[in-house]
Amino acid sequence: MYGALDVSTSGMIAQRTRLATISANIANANTLVDANGDYAPYRRRIVTFAPGDPGSPSEQGRSLGVHVAGIDQDQSAFVPKHEPDSPYADENGYVMTPNINPVIEQINAMETARAYEANVVAAETSKSMMAQALRLLA
Repeated sequence: MYGALDVSTSGMIAQRTRLATISANIANANTLVDANGDYAPYRRRIVTFAPGDPGSPSEQGRSLGVHVAGIDQDQSAFVPKHEPDSPYADENGYVMTPNINPVIEQINAMETARAYEANVVAAETSKSMMAQALRLLA
């Protein structure tokens, strides 16, 4: 029974990380310079999940659930934007902007929130079933 709670918990942690990454993408949708002030458009980040929970204390727990395998940069092309007055414009007046589509990020955020909610409901159901089982034993 505790395995079901571990699975739901690992799912909530993974979705929380995904939502934080999506938030960072939206926040940096117009970022053209890096921390040093050099022209380097922000690259969209993508969270990759993998099966299992390596942080689980039990052997069985490590085979259940999900974990974040990595946060990678999206290597798709930057989006050209015509801004001839920008100091970062090329000879044709185009500035390469981050490869972030706010609509796609919003859809991903909604999907992530729904998956998080589903894990919360599953955890609450597991807790309820454990409480019922304890009542039957008493």
